[in-house]
Amino acid sequence: MVTSLSAIPAARAQVTPPPAQPNRLTLPFVTHAAFFSQEGRRSPAVDPEIFVKDDAAAEGTSDQGIAHIAGLRTARVDDLREVVAYNAKGDSLGFTLDRWFGASGTVDIDPQPNGSSRLTMSFQKLIAFGVYSIFRVSFAADGTTFRPIDGDGATNSFTATVDGNANVVMSTPDALGHGNAIVLVLHSDSQEHGVSRGEIGVTAHQQLIVHL
Repeated sequence: MVTSLSAIPAARAQVTPPPAQPNRLTLPFVTHAAFFSQEGRRSPAVDPEIFVKDDAAAEGTSDQGIAHIAGLRTARVDDLREVVAYNAKGDSLGFTLDRWFGASGTVDIDPQPNGSSRLTMSFQKLIAFGVYSIFRVSFAADGTTFRPIDGDGATNSFTATVDGNANVVMSTPDALGHGNAIVLVLHSDSQEHGVSRGEIGVTAHQQLIVHL
């Protein structure tokens, strides 16, 4: 008796589905002043890393603990926009608050199969020809840590155009997740600082941030 091959049930293949990948995500950056002030419930909103002239201000520290000389105070978002910005030592940064607070940007986060993330970032109205770096922030109960977005600081810097625009693509060595943030740091000494952000409030100033 010949049995039809079609009558023999085929073995069911055990197919293991690939692990699900997080969805691609596009998020807007906000000013560091807005983020810092919201987290600290500070009103009016301030930027603790940028200062303005104030003859009545005594020597002291900003809300972020940055020591500044007498005659300076922390910049507020409701200050006159034509006011010139200074660092904590009283050196002019060469731009007004209008230029500083007027910056914006978005980041497209594309998780990769190897666990890394590809970041496509677009910025507008940055400081003209400003030297910038992208850092990853990790918030934890035992403190906040910063590291270059690329892990080693070799490819995390760029220079804005004369119009203050920039389109950059960078990759993280591992996945970004809840509890992380991406921060844009201006190096006011026009130098890249590798794995370091530089001296905060003096040569380094966090301008934009996005909290995941």
